Amino acid sequence: MHMEYFSQLILMLILVIAAISDIRFQKIPNWLTFPTMIGAIIYNTSSMGVSGFLFSSGGIFVGIAVMSLPYLMGGMGAGDAKLMGAVGGLLGPKGIFIAFLLTALIGGIYAMIVLTLYGSLRETLRRYWLLLKTFFLARKLIYIPPSEHEKKPRLRYGVAIALGTIIAMVIKNTLYSMLNFL
Repeated sequence: MHMEYFSQLILMLILVIAAISDIRFQKIPNWLTFPTMIGAIIYNTSSMGVSGFLFSSGGIFVGIAVMSLPYLMGGMGAGDAKLMGAVGGLLGPKGIFIAFLLTALIGGIYAMIVLTLYGSLRETLRRYWLLLKTFFLARKLIYIPPSEHEKKPRLRYGVAIALGTIIAMVIKNTLYSMLNFL
């Protein structure tokens, strides 16, 4: 089996474990994310040398960076950011960015469904519309927390990360196979 496919299978297993942990315990454990980051650096450095080290390190940085703002705004936990960093360690900076975009799309759809079920979609959209208006008019990003009476459901974003990343890998592998066929 080609080593890249083997590492992708390992990553899928890690993502499934993270999603299950997030659903059951509302936590993505450090014992899963940190060894994945270290393993990614070791794997890519041993197979590609210094460029592999930079590939993994850059992916970890980008993965954590893209999740930092949502984490700082209270939209998700630190485990979500660390999981994206771990994914970035294996996919690299470009791969993690594509996985992030698909994760954000899936996460947005998931959030709207959950907010609709909790009856707080309208209030949430109103708050974020006000945040955007304030940003464009005053050039200040001011987070508006939910009111005390507003239900604030806890999203299990590990599920969106798993789905977005797996879809990104499937798309990449499909395109790669198609291009090699030509």
